[in-house]
Amino acid sequence: MSNYFKASDTIFHITETYPETIEVFIANGFENLSNPVMRRTLGKTISLETALAMRKVNQELFIKKLEEVIDQKAPSLTDGLTPAQSENKGDIRIEGVLPCPIRIPLLEKFESWLEENKDSLGYEVEYHLKSANLGLDDVKDRVILADGDPDGLSDLYLSAGFDLFFDKKMIGGYQDLGVFEDLSGMEHLNPDLDNENLSLKDPKNQYAIIGIVPAVFMVNTNVLGDRPFPESWADLMKPEFENSISLPMKDLDMFNAFLLHIYRFYGEEGIEKMGKALLQSMHPAQMIKSHKLKDGNKIPAITVAPYFFASMTDEKSPMRPVWPKDGAIISPIFLLAKSKNKDKVKPFVDLLYSKEIGDILSSNGKFPSTNPMVDNQLKPDQNFMWIGWDFIHNNDIGELIKKIEKLFFAAAQKEFL
Repeated sequence: MSNYFKASDTIFHITETYPETIEVFIANGFENLSNPVMRRTLGKTISLETALAMRKVNQELFIKKLEEVIDQKAPSLTDGLTPAQSENKGDIRIEGVLPCPIRIPLLEKFESWLEENKDSLGYEVEYHLKSANLGLDDVKDRVILADGDPDGLSDLYLSAGFDLFFDKKMIGGYQDLGVFEDLSGMEHLNPDLDNENLSLKDPKNQYAIIGIVPAVFMVNTNVLGDRPFPESWADLMKPEFENSISLPMKDLDMFNAFLLHIYRFYGEEGIEKMGKALLQSMHPAQMIKSHKLKDGNKIPAITVAPYFFASMTDEKSPMRPVWPKDGAIISPIFLLAKSKNKDKVKPFVDLLYSKEIGDILSSNGKFPSTNPMVDNQLKPDQNFMWIGWDFIHNNDIGELIKKIEKLFFAAAQKEFL
């Protein structure tokens, strides 16, 4: 049950009361709702639960997405300072973005903890934690404005994004200055992500990772035809899948992670083959409905998507989620702390590394946690593909991303804004 509406409410009532939800409906297969006349006529005759049942969309997850955009529109403390709406700078600054599906429970935990502990902390905290779909442009702008001065950087960053954290023109330019330190105090991470095959623990003790966004793919069995059912990333590079794959290019963090891993394990040839395989770009929220594209668009046989969205597919849908045999690609959720104010930052690192936060990541959003006390509920065959810290530290990641993007688009012979 939503705090804003009932599933039995009409589409018209919901979109009239909360017009910010219209884009969510459109992005998830209800294109007709872009027409105001359709919303006023058809929208008055059909309930939300009926519409979702007809489209075979998971009602609980869809309502969460509607609540997410409504919450973002409503007045909130989460984009301001503590105390609320204060224009004074805090003693420490925390900023970043949170995965859209779990942003609300993460913020609720963060804010309730801050409220409970603000007196014992004894200092002001400025924080800006927004939804990942809003992007990192403002965060990057502030990093650029710092212009090499560590004092111009925030004290704690929480986000995905290889380019933000490793580009030499961004935070990567501070790597050799001893500005950041892993304050988690953990010697070993969750065995799902710290074992004989891979480790997300930074050997230089600078970068921390609290969880990951795994990338998998879905197969549209109606479109696959007589082609062999793909089971790995390597399978997607075969000639029969040229011009057949949708990629999350509008999710820049996921797209960069995808390209970096393909390059790391399959080289330039792998990048070029994936470029040739590209059919179109989609936002992850559109991907679970990619078997219903209209307006003359060709339907992709394969859709690369975050595991969370792939897990939303209905059993009656032709979309079949696949956890690749060569491993789900990892897009890390980094936690980067400045060592200068470590006494003030450490309580927030402990909070974000806590089992409670880890359970929210893993259970609510299917974003496996690195906390060793969290059960990520993964099966033995759900392994991961990780580029490795040696590769990260031995390459200029910012320049490498530019290089492989150029190769990819040259092979795709397409340009996307």
